[in-house]
Amino acid sequence: MAALVASTMGIDTHNHVDVPLTAAEIPGPALDLTSELKTSGLSAICLTFAVDYQQLRNAGEAYERFRNGLTALDQQLKRNGIKRALNLADLRAAHQRKQPTVIQAVEGGHFLEGKLERLAEAYERGLRHLGLLHDNDASVPLGDVFTNPPRWGGLTTFGAEVIRECNRLGILIDLAHATVETVTAALKLTTKPVLISHTGLNSRLGENAFMARMMKPRLISKELAKTVADSGGVIGVWTHLADTPLAYAQNIRALVDIVGTDHVGLGTDTKLTPAYRPASGFGPPPGPGGAPAGGAPGQPGDKRRDDSPKGEKNGERVGERTNRVWADQKVGFYYAVVEALLKVGFTQEEISKIGGGNFCRVFDAATAGHK
Repeated sequence: MAALVASTMGIDTHNHVDVPLTAAEIPGPALDLTSELKTSGLSAICLTFAVDYQQLRNAGEAYERFRNGLTALDQQLKRNGIKRALNLADLRAAHQRKQPTVIQAVEGGHFLEGKLERLAEAYERGLRHLGLLHDNDASVPLGDVFTNPPRWGGLTTFGAEVIRECNRLGILIDLAHATVETVTAALKLTTKPVLISHTGLNSRLGENAFMARMMKPRLISKELAKTVADSGGVIGVWTHLADTPLAYAQNIRALVDIVGTDHVGLGTDTKLTPAYRPASGFGPPPGPGGAPAGGAPGQPGDKRRDDSPKGEKNGERVGERTNRVWADQKVGFYYAVVEALLKVGFTQEEISKIGGGNFCRVFDAATAGHK
């Protein structure tokens, strides 16, 4: 099993690394990214953060938080001797050297604030994976969010402009958090395959009633999954509705049975490193990964899920950390997943695709031919 982990490129397509979003707190506590990645068995993560966990009230605030987050990550990556992978060649080279790497992502286009030219700036700073939407509308909205009342009829005009610019620059488009109408419109527009980095089938609710109620609006239908796959896209399966590695592998199997082995990946929506609780109040709330961080309408991002029954251990919720997703987990994340995928009948070739090969295909399609 260890040989299989080493021979495949395991990639988590949606992993949160908490850093401060205010200049005074940069770079935050030292993070041991290298050790956590090596423990996990993953070759890379799509390292993401979001700027809308707490309400954005002022013009320029989202942009400032975004730039501060990148600056903090610059310093954390330097501390760890890790470079961002900007294309598939970088990913492959790092894997061959057994050197952990990251793909820079952001969850939500809030930082753009209607200014398309900021995408090029973000690209120059290493952004290669853009989650178009997150829990709360941007000041200049890009599309309807699937947990909010529909307001824009799907993709907005600015959202369409952002997709075209991502195609032009070489940035992978992630349609997580988007409504069916938003996804459908985006697929008609994009010239590159897309990613839905973290979700699951809405027919797979798991055994935890609390999590099922909270997560169901964030799940994907079989029909939409087929539409994404037919366009060449990839869907990442998250861990939130699986209480064991075997249950997670079964959720992956259920999606593969719908869309095929070539269109499924891993997208945990967990945290590789410890949660950061900044004095300023900016940053993700407690809970699994930073996923469903949004509050009730009128209170975006302010909800704290302290009523979750999942339990805590050493101040962290079960399921929050990548290498501690499951209770009594004895091995790193990807080791546990590969073992479970073998148990449900996947072959080495199939595991290679699901583990990271499928993501590599869409990442290469988005970034090939760009510097």
